[in-house]
Amino acid sequence: MNRTADTVAATQERSGGCLCGRIRFTVKGKAAYPHTCSCPHCQKLGGGPMMWWAGFAPKDVTWTGESEPTWFETFEGEAKRGFCPHCGSRLAAIDSDVPDLGIVVTALDDTSGPDLVPVNQSFRDNAVHWLPQVPDTQNSPVG
Repeated sequence: MNRTADTVAATQERSGGCLCGRIRFTVKGKAAYPHTCSCPHCQKLGGGPMMWWAGFAPKDVTWTGESEPTWFETFEGEAKRGFCPHCGSRLAAIDSDVPDLGIVVTALDDTSGPDLVPVNQSFRDNAVHWLPQVPDTQNSPVG
């Protein structure tokens, strides 16, 4: 049986985790809407000019380490961000208007998948002027 690239992507499993290794996770399937975000919130949260996100169905994310993320409610009733309480690594996001669980791509052990290449940069107006912007290959649902 010949497996197509889409079939392989749908069954793909990746692993990731925090800096100290206490929180580990696996994600299955193809990433949804990989993008960078330059909003002031992501800049402060990530400690840099942008964060790199990709979505995965919540049922396809499994926390496998000795603990799970601590969730900080960033916008009451709208958004939560998951991080390791031991090392501070940012790992995930839950947004009330997005069905997928956002995973911080840099928390993955391997970030080379073609489905992780950003298709957009949200909040371009907040981006630092010296860093080239991600080409807009897909309209952003936010920003």
